[in-house]
Amino acid sequence: MAQDSAEALTGAGAVARAMKAAGVARAYGVPGGGSSLDLIAACKAEGIAFILARQETAAVVMAAAEAEVSGAPTAVVVTRGPGVANAVNGMAIASLERNPVLLLADGFGATERAYANHQYVDHAALLRPVVKASAAALEPEAAAGAMTAMLLATAMAEPRGPVLLELSGKVAKAPAMPLPMVALAGAPGLPDVAAARALLARARRPVLVAGLEVRGTEALAFRALAEALGCPALVTYKAKGAIPDAHPLFGGVFTASHAEAALLRQADLILLVGADPVEFFAQPWRYDVPVLELGTAPRPVHYRTPEVALYGPLAPALAALAEGAGRSAWEADEIAAARAAWAGSLRNRAGGNAGLSPTDVVEMAQEACRRAARHPRIGVDAGAHMFPCTSFWQAEQPGDLLISNGLASMGYALPAAISAALFDPKRGAVAFTGDGGLLMCLGELATAGALGVNMVVVVFNDATLSLIDIKKEQRDMPEGSLGWPMVDFAAVMQGCGGLGLRARDAAEYRAALDQALAHGGPALVDVLVDPGSYPAQIKALRG
Repeated sequence: MAQDSAEALTGAGAVARAMKAAGVARAYGVPGGGSSLDLIAACKAEGIAFILARQETAAVVMAAAEAEVSGAPTAVVVTRGPGVANAVNGMAIASLERNPVLLLADGFGATERAYANHQYVDHAALLRPVVKASAAALEPEAAAGAMTAMLLATAMAEPRGPVLLELSGKVAKAPAMPLPMVALAGAPGLPDVAAARALLARARRPVLVAGLEVRGTEALAFRALAEALGCPALVTYKAKGAIPDAHPLFGGVFTASHAEAALLRQADLILLVGADPVEFFAQPWRYDVPVLELGTAPRPVHYRTPEVALYGPLAPALAALAEGAGRSAWEADEIAAARAAWAGSLRNRAGGNAGLSPTDVVEMAQEACRRAARHPRIGVDAGAHMFPCTSFWQAEQPGDLLISNGLASMGYALPAAISAALFDPKRGAVAFTGDGGLLMCLGELATAGALGVNMVVVVFNDATLSLIDIKKEQRDMPEGSLGWPMVDFAAVMQGCGGLGLRARDAAEYRAALDQALAHGGPALVDVLVDPGSYPAQIKALRG
C-alpha cells in the first residue's frame, strides 16, 4: 500500500508516486546498489510492477515497446556507470522511435564525488544526444518527485522521447521534499486549415502517407479522410495498421524508396500525416509534387519542404480536411493494381538452397495464428528478414507491428515482444528475429522463460548477417566475418524454460507453429531460411 502522509514519503516514494500519477504501470530494469532497490520497493508500494531483464538495453526496449502500444510513459531502473552505459543503445532506440521512457539511474552525490571515481561516468553527458531532458536529484534538498513529474511531462510532449533522472541513494532514503506547484503548458490548438483545404481542393490525385504519430484516434481520422477522398493510403513501418492491409485503399508501405514509387509518381499531392522523417530511408526525395504535412510538432529536418504544414493535434486537423472534401479521381481498380504490383515486386520464393523463403516464413506464421484464432502483436528485428515481415504481415490496427525503424537496431524484436505479451497477455506476441539479432539479446529468452509470457519467437536462421552479406559485392572478405556456425536456438530455449522447436522445411514449420501457438507460454521455432531470395527483394525495395 502507498505511504499515506507526506511526512512518511521518501525521495524514492515521491518518484514512484509521480510515476503513478503520470500513468506508468510497469518499470523494467537491471538494478544495482544506491537508489535502485529503494525505487523498486517504492514502485511496489504504488502498484507499479517491476520486470527484471537480463540486460539494460533490452530493458529499455521493453519499456519503449510498452510505451508505444499503451500510449503511456514507462520507466527503467539501472545502476550507475555500466548500467547507464549499457542502456545507451536502448535510449537511442527510444529517442528515434519517439517513445516516452524515463531512465532512473543511481547517481553520485557531491560528498561521494569528492573521493570516488569508481564506476563514475557523466551520465547526463553520455545520454545528452538521445534524451529530451535530464535532471539530477543528488542532495537531500532536491525535490525528486517534482523533477520526475516534469521529466515525464517532457517525455510525453510531442515529439515524444526518453528522459533521464539521476537519483542518489541518499535522496532515495531521505524524507521527500514537498512538490512545488508547476503550471504545465496546455495542448496546442487547431491551426488554421484554410490553406491546407485549398491545396487539397486543387488536387485530383492525392496520396496519403501515415507515420508513427498516427496512433488510436488519429488512425480513425486518417482512415476517414482516405475514405472521404477515395485515394490511396500508405503507411510507414511504424504506422502499420493505421489503415488495415486488407482495406481497399491500402497502397502499401512507404519508405521514401523505390518499391512504392510507381504509385507515388501518379500523385499530384502527397499528404504526410504524422510521418516523422526519422522513418524514411536515407535517399533523396523522389517526387516533384506539392507536399502537405500534418505533424504534432515542426520537424528539424525535411526531405522536402512542404507547401503547407499543419502542426498540432492530428485527429481534429484530419477531421477538418475530411469535412466537405471532394472525391479524388482515383479509381478502385487503379489502387488495387498498384497495391498488387507493389506486393508482387517484393514477393519472392526460395532461391534454390535448403530452407524456406523468408516471405513464406511470415505468411505461414500468420496463417497458423488464424488457425489458432490468435491475433498477436509482432516484434520485428532489423536485418534482411524485416522486409518480408513489414510487407506481408497483415496488420489491422496501430501497434500490431513493433519495429526499431528510426535507429533500426538489432536485438529489438525479442524484448519488444516480451513487453507486448506482458501488456496484453491474451493477445500475446510473436517475435520475428534473425539469428544475429537474437544472439545480441539471447539472455532475454531466460526473461521470457521466467515470466512465462504468451509469446512465440520465430528465428530466421541462416547463420549469416544476410543484409550485410548482400552488400559485400565482389569484396574478398575474411572467412567468418559475416557469418558463424549454425546455432541450435531451440536447445537454448529449452534450457531457458520454454518450448524449443526446429523446422527445416514447410511441413515441419507448419507443425512447429501449431505446437508453439498451442503451448500458451514462451516457445521458439528455429526455422532454416534460404537467404538466396533476399537480394531481389532488397533491390525491388530500394532500387
